[in-house]
Amino acid sequence: MTTDPAATPTRRAPAGAAVLREDVTEAIREAVVEELAAVGFSRMSIEGIARRAGVGKTAVYRRWKSKLHLVLDLVGAFAADGLPVPSTGSLYGDVRALLEVMSHVLRHPVASAVIPDLLVEAARNPEIAEAVRGALLDGQRRMAEGIVSEAVVRGELREGTDPERALDLAIGPLYWRQVVVRDAVPGGYLDELARSVVAGLRAA
Repeated sequence: MTTDPAATPTRRAPAGAAVLREDVTEAIREAVVEELAAVGFSRMSIEGIARRAGVGKTAVYRRWKSKLHLVLDLVGAFAADGLPVPSTGSLYGDVRALLEVMSHVLRHPVASAVIPDLLVEAARNPEIAEAVRGALLDGQRRMAEGIVSEAVVRGELREGTDPERALDLAIGPLYWRQVVVRDAVPGGYLDELARSVVAGLRAA
């Protein structure tokens, strides 16, 4: 006996298999930025984010398990992850390009509003510290490793030069000026800092 295909009931997708709508995801991300600017990380709540985005709390929890993971996702997007390693043909040019990228990152309202709070949370909780390192440092470390590696190949740096030292020399002053002191970056500052970083790496 043949079966009429039209009579075969259509199988429904499991309830948990619903596709997350991208417009809702973007609305939540925008709400996080606004909520951070309004109340800061410590007072920010999933309830407040959901209300500002015009969605239910479950829509947020389907995408992120906590406000920390939500914010880490946002910060990671501004932390040089996925950006190409600078390739200007010189150590100075590459360091200067790295500084330009990081200065832009630290000027972004998400980064300036949340990074200090995240570092406080990281000092209290090793799990958070690991997540913060992944969100903030992985992309920067990859760029520094590429810059140092290319400079060694060109003969501008000695074999064994530590990429972490490059990050310390470059990002430390920027973080202090833009996030801690919250001072403007004057014209020519990044040029001078790039020269200092190059000199420090060569002297190591």
